[in-house]
Amino acid sequence: MAPGSRGTGLFRTLLIRCRTPGPGQTRTGLHRCLSSLPPPGTWTSELSRLSHRDLHRLSVTDPDLFWGSAAADRLRWMKPFHRVRDCELSSGKISWFLGGKLNVSENCLDVNVEKHPDRVALIWERDEPGTEVKITYRELLETTCRLANTLKSHGIQKGDRVAIYMPVSPLAVAAMLACARIGAVHTVVFAGFSSEALAGRIQDAQCKAVLTCNEGVRGGRLVKLKSTVDAAVKSCPTVQHVFVSQRTETPTVMGELDVPLEEVMSSQSAVCPAEPLDSEDLLFLLYTSGSTGKPKGIVHTQAGYLLYTSLTHQYVFDYRDGDVFGCVADVGWITGHSYVVYGPLCNGATTILFESTPVYPNPGRYWETVQRLGISQFYGAPTALRLLLKYDDSWVKKYERSSLRTLGSVGEPINHEAWHWFHSVVGDGRCPLVDTWWQTETGGVCIAPRPAEDGAPIIPAMAMRPFFGIQPVLMGEKGELLSGNCVSGALCISQPWPGMARSIYGDHQRFIEAYFKPYPGCYFTGDGAYRSEDGYYQITGRMDDVINVSGHRLGTAEIEDALDEHPAVPETAVIGIPHDIKGEVPFAFVVLKEEFGDDPAAILQQLRELVTTKIAKYAVPEHFLVVKRLPKTRSGKIMRRILRKVAVETSGDLGDVSTLDDPSVVGEIVDAHERYRKRRAEEEKKKK
Repeated sequence: MAPGSRGTGLFRTLLIRCRTPGPGQTRTGLHRCLSSLPPPGTWTSELSRLSHRDLHRLSVTDPDLFWGSAAADRLRWMKPFHRVRDCELSSGKISWFLGGKLNVSENCLDVNVEKHPDRVALIWERDEPGTEVKITYRELLETTCRLANTLKSHGIQKGDRVAIYMPVSPLAVAAMLACARIGAVHTVVFAGFSSEALAGRIQDAQCKAVLTCNEGVRGGRLVKLKSTVDAAVKSCPTVQHVFVSQRTETPTVMGELDVPLEEVMSSQSAVCPAEPLDSEDLLFLLYTSGSTGKPKGIVHTQAGYLLYTSLTHQYVFDYRDGDVFGCVADVGWITGHSYVVYGPLCNGATTILFESTPVYPNPGRYWETVQRLGISQFYGAPTALRLLLKYDDSWVKKYERSSLRTLGSVGEPINHEAWHWFHSVVGDGRCPLVDTWWQTETGGVCIAPRPAEDGAPIIPAMAMRPFFGIQPVLMGEKGELLSGNCVSGALCISQPWPGMARSIYGDHQRFIEAYFKPYPGCYFTGDGAYRSEDGYYQITGRMDDVINVSGHRLGTAEIEDALDEHPAVPETAVIGIPHDIKGEVPFAFVVLKEEFGDDPAAILQQLRELVTTKIAKYAVPEHFLVVKRLPKTRSGKIMRRILRKVAVETSGDLGDVSTLDDPSVVGEIVDAHERYRKRRAEEEKKKK
């Protein structure tokens, strides 16, 4: 195959294999349909004629055929691969598309510039509404090449690690793609992490350079980024250059490591040849903080990750040519990597870069943006939806939302109240709502209500159906495989898929022990799940958020879901604390809407009754603490470790709180708990 061409040889080889059944195989209608496919280039349209059930069956029974055909046809290869996969999960050995060479940046940019150079690639929805900036594919390619040449001129080579500490912006996307173009490995650090958190990630990855901005702008506030980087790199001897972009007009004090990014880019060529990279060369590292322990640098590689994000972006969200795809995640998280940058751009989409917050300048910001930009798919987090639930529906209904065709939820299981509000109020009851389950480690969506047959049901607050190539299994407490339906267990995936992580950077043994040792032969997600009588999957929460009350195993997410159904409760967090008799009991931290704050005692009684009705009496929390807000990381996850320490009265040793969005919330919760403790002590005294 000539360099730059799309694959044909493997595709046809696979079709021949499909036409010729092996020992014990039969020619199914599925194989007959595949064997009659026209020449490559029409993979998507032809396979879309098959039922979802047949497609999924093919993807798990013959992954070489399914993924090999997809990779050969959907990606541009510089050198064809000779083997689809070589994987052995028990040892954490995962390799896809062996022998193949390609370039992710070329697949996201050059391929689309050849087809439609003036199509808008990025719409930068800046902090102030109505000031959006549109970047075409041609412009993004030129910016990426100038930035890539800038990196090369400063000694950045294939395999070098580069930290990106920038707000959501076209330059941040260009920085990612520039690294991909020359074979450097990017690690994007959310531009809100502390200098210590940033330094830890730079040190672990041994980054050679950092890209940042003088300041960020978010919610009408300026965020000092350069000073954070300055503090971080003092303890990072591997950093040779800090490239500084000017997001605002504020002057920047430049040090000896600092390089004015726009200035040096302007003198660079707008052409940079794409480096041929092996399918399994590193593409990026992304650090997951977790609630405890050292952050893990999750490793993702080239071809498999790009193929998986491309395919999931198209099929899960029903992306069609010409859509405006609106994922409001930050590029510092895996959601931003997969569904703001790589998946959409590989598919030639117009993708939104959302710089602001859901409530700036008012709670209608998301929906005003949908109206103004004509967004087709809206993909956001339940934590933001619960925040918006506090406000009147008029903030949604005053804006035109007819452009919306698909709604998506990401980051945690969505509770019923938020699901119904999102579906009925935001989507007017007409848009499919995909509650997506996936992780940094999985690379892309693994379980979601779509794709599915036309008219297939969507059950509120359930992830439901595995994506192509994903084979979920539930495991019992003794490591046994749980067969049948109406069962709950540890959620594992029994065979590899192209988008999965390859390792933890610098510590492959930790990778094996965390994900493959608990249930040999399977990838262990760390989550629990329930398989319904219809075979659909519902995520019940982290396995370490399971509590045992008098021998009854309870997922805290299940209790939270029941509490969140009360109209006065936008969100809750439930943790388990020790109990002398019951072993553990649930402790609920409850946020109440302002208008219900006058009589919390009555509402708490209603919550007890609600949990009794929804689950059982033994599931009713022993303690309820009303708080104004919950401690959340900047990615919107509740930091339960802090709540647990407050509840068991060890708040004197809270550990690292630098990843909290607002650390002052800790003091509020500690004070509220102290008042609660004194009140309970007085009540106990009166009883005696």
